[in-house]
Amino acid sequence: MSRLLGVIDATTVIGGLQDISLNRSVASIPFAGRYRFIDFVLSNMVNSGVDSVAIFPKHQYRSLMDHIGSGKNWDMDRKKDGLFFFPPFYEPNENSSVGSFARLEQHLDYFKRSHQDYVFIANSYVITNVDIEEALAEHLIHDHDITEIVNHDQSLEMYVLKKSLLIDLIEDRKKSQFISVADVAKQPFHNYKIGTYNHPGYAAVMNSIEAYYNHSMDLLDNTVWNQLFSADRPVFTKVKDEPPTRYSSSSVVTNCMVANGAVIQGNVENSIISRAVKIGRGSMVKNCVVMQKSQIGEGCTLEYVILDKDVRVMDGVSLKGTQENPLVLRKGTVREMAVSK
Repeated sequence: MSRLLGVIDATTVIGGLQDISLNRSVASIPFAGRYRFIDFVLSNMVNSGVDSVAIFPKHQYRSLMDHIGSGKNWDMDRKKDGLFFFPPFYEPNENSSVGSFARLEQHLDYFKRSHQDYVFIANSYVITNVDIEEALAEHLIHDHDITEIVNHDQSLEMYVLKKSLLIDLIEDRKKSQFISVADVAKQPFHNYKIGTYNHPGYAAVMNSIEAYYNHSMDLLDNTVWNQLFSADRPVFTKVKDEPPTRYSSSSVVTNCMVANGAVIQGNVENSIISRAVKIGRGSMVKNCVVMQKSQIGEGCTLEYVILDKDVRVMDGVSLKGTQENPLVLRKGTVREMAVSK
């Protein structure tokens, strides 16, 4: 029986990701061709033996609920424990700090009724493969009140603490003036013992379009790929029964990650190609991220471009951004004119 209760705070709105989060929560942003941001933290929990996970969504969470469903793909559809969605009530003084006590208080009974002794609280926008059991062991060895998971001195805004302490913090929030678990971890003046667990592997904090693009390109490095996706700690996602990608005789594909269900007739280089994407004959797609079901016509040239889901680029269009400022085509866009940045 797991000693850890999992909490995923999926309420955060990140302004720097607005172009790809207008129609979805940050937690459900596509990544790595066939995954969503939340797949990574949820898989971390499953791989660490966490058998009860509470997801706290807020904005545009229909796509998130559609993706997660009952939790079957993560083996979380159980008669006891399993996966819980806790949509928020109205919050007059909303804050976006991870582990907001005001939000958690709305479902305090969940914590009081659970049998686990410790809680792992995480955001939904950090891409990593962390062993939470090791973080808990570090927490217990040093007898910390709160253990914060860091990577090369950067906070990943993931925390381990005793459930009884979390309940006390929630119930005393108005008196203490602490607003969240993250707030307690960052404040220097209190009597709580704050420690850190240094996660040695790869970690990507998705807080801007530039970060999203560059970390997507990181996946083309085998070292990064192997740190994120390992046989003993797999990343689970929603299963879709699609055929393998079809490469025509006219296609040339170099150093790319291509998901299933795509049809490629043109040239693709250094790019991430998602499920069911179509790339027409004579087109050149270079240094791009193309999300699911997008279609690129014939004779197109795309470089440093992020295409959100269901984007259509008509025949002969040229689009060019830069590595520092990639061009983003929002979900459902139809592009018929050349654009450069």
